[in-house]
Amino acid sequence: MLSQIRPAIVLLALFTLLMGFVYPMAITGVAQTLLPYQANGSLLQVGENPVGSALIGQNFASDKYFHSRPSATQGTDPADASKTIDAPYNAANSTGSNLGPTSQKLLDRVKADVAAKQAAGWTGPIPADSVTTSASGLDPHISPGNALAQVATVAKARNLPEDKVRALVEANTEGRMLRFVGEPRVNVLQLNLALDALKAS
Repeated sequence: MLSQIRPAIVLLALFTLLMGFVYPMAITGVAQTLLPYQANGSLLQVGENPVGSALIGQNFASDKYFHSRPSATQGTDPADASKTIDAPYNAANSTGSNLGPTSQKLLDRVKADVAAKQAAGWTGPIPADSVTTSASGLDPHISPGNALAQVATVAKARNLPEDKVRALVEANTEGRMLRFVGEPRVNVLQLNLALDALKAS
């Protein structure tokens, strides 16, 4: 029996060392050497201070900033830990709403969001991603149409010419990956950082 236990213990120790230490350290070393920006979370900084990740959206409420798409993430209610409350872009609780296309609650919320945007001065068709959530609730991107629909509001709030803000959106629009994968998109945090830099210049 000892002849069977000993090799098992040796293999357990060996694979624990290889797969639990050597392999992770090697992969970490390769990642830090070849892709340090991605390996460290794709963090965006202003000066020396990190302000967020290019991979995780943030909730912007002020008219001085472009708004992300709605988020269905939730968090713990500070008043009652047994309940949850809406907490947009809560990275600790990534989720969609799980409301289907026949959900009256979803239909009512989308209609209310469309009405609110029309009341705020949005004209023309309302972009779908401005009133619908992503599957993760953390999508950092919006469509170029969504960003362009917000140009007038942001320009007015910042007292900037609309054409200058529109040019900023166009400069921050990312194309399709390899020219055919996905859709054109705008990273909201990067656009808002560029907007702050524009005001400062």
